[in-house]
Amino acid sequence: MSPQIAGIARIEYTRDGVRSSGLCDASLKKVEILTQKLRIAAFQPDIAPNLGTMIRLAACFDAGIDIIEPCGFPFSVRALRRSAMDYADIADITHHASWLAFQASHTGRVILMSTKSTTPLWDFSFEAGDTLMLGRESAGVPEDVAAACDARLLIPMPGGGRSLNVAVSAGIALGEATRQLRPR
Repeated sequence: MSPQIAGIARIEYTRDGVRSSGLCDASLKKVEILTQKLRIAAFQPDIAPNLGTMIRLAACFDAGIDIIEPCGFPFSVRALRRSAMDYADIADITHHASWLAFQASHTGRVILMSTKSTTPLWDFSFEAGDTLMLGRESAGVPEDVAAACDARLLIPMPGGGRSLNVAVSAGIALGEATRQLRPR
């Protein structure tokens, strides 16, 4: 078995307590399987600093991030330096020219975070490889995009309010998904 499966998984083996990643060998004992990464997908983000914060979040949680154009600003890592800081250098960023380009290359479930959902985030069972999609700050996602997602989730806000900042929502959702998938 390859140490990299579609660039998102790794099998580790041990021989005499020394770990190595590599091809399976009958003399090696499998000790750990690191599953597919969680991902964040930013659908047509409007505000560059929010996207920079999401890039930093993804890097810190070892999650990938998909950026789906068009953005409401000229997209470049340089433009995001202030909010992404140097995390953009280590983040797993995939840039897609459009929603169709994202759909053509994406694998796994797409979980939409939406204020229009009735399913609370806390009641959903996340799986390795899930992508947490967040819509535009100004308008969310169009209905055809929402319909193409595998699930729609709501972050309950007992204190009221219309919505949370998109980067804050990404952090809450990624934190919950990570909590559920952590090794026990």
